[in-house]
Amino acid sequence: MSEVKSYRIAVTGSNGQLGKELARIAGRYAGNQFYFLSRETFPLEDPEKMKAWLDLHPLDFFINSAAYTAVDKAESEIEKAFRVNAVAPGLLATLLAERKTPLIHISTDYVFDGNSSSPLLENAGTNPVNQYGASKLEGERLVLKNNPFSQVIRTSWLFSSYGNNFVKTMMRLMKEKETIQVVQDQKGSPTYAGDLAEAIMKMLLSDRFIPGIYHYSNEGETDWFTFALEIKKLTGSPCLVLPIPASAYPTPARRPAYSLMDKSKIKKDYGLIIPDWKASLAVCIELLKKQGV
Repeated sequence: MSEVKSYRIAVTGSNGQLGKELARIAGRYAGNQFYFLSRETFPLEDPEKMKAWLDLHPLDFFINSAAYTAVDKAESEIEKAFRVNAVAPGLLATLLAERKTPLIHISTDYVFDGNSSSPLLENAGTNPVNQYGASKLEGERLVLKNNPFSQVIRTSWLFSSYGNNFVKTMMRLMKEKETIQVVQDQKGSPTYAGDLAEAIMKMLLSDRFIPGIYHYSNEGETDWFTFALEIKKLTGSPCLVLPIPASAYPTPARRPAYSLMDKSKIKKDYGLIIPDWKASLAVCIELLKKQGV
């Protein structure tokens, strides 16, 4: 029998959706040592404090899921968005490179402009249509430049039983209102943060750390309106859900009209079997029902 390896893994963004899901499943990987880092423990804007912590805690992997995710606010808080999403990850990548520690950095489908009509490969041209996407793209660039042991995982439309997300917002609105309107002309794929957490752990424990960019979302293509209809069906809500074009719901930040990502690379390199978004949505909604949401 081959020896089971034990790894030391640090996670930033521990209060976010992915961080919470990684914490939830950590018990299933009990042979490994996890550090779930708060902003106080590991301030990404403070290189000296980060360096001091890393000197005291040798690591095998570092997962950076910390991010500025207020897409609309980023249009007016450009400097803050770039500080959190680009400067800080670039700094972290440099510190980890000095220690030859692999970095897994989470990015977004919003690095694309939405003009494609077929699923986007990792090497597809990037051209963000909002400041959030631009800040995340610059973060990708700095991470890959500053640390050759880096993986960037782009994901999309993240939802879970934790934090704020589309699923929880829709469930609340469907309880509060008789009718809601949801944008129909933006296509992509939802991602259950629990599935992404499992995928990351499978990749880390595979003994095949392959630097570069990967795409991960749940299988299947949808739009926000159809996503909302599935939430309505699974919750048994009587709320009337109506489709509208994005032009009827103006927001400070533009969204890409099409951001479906091709996942063949991550499936080929790591043998991942990715669940369909509807199946994972059903799992998440059952969890939320148990929580009384």
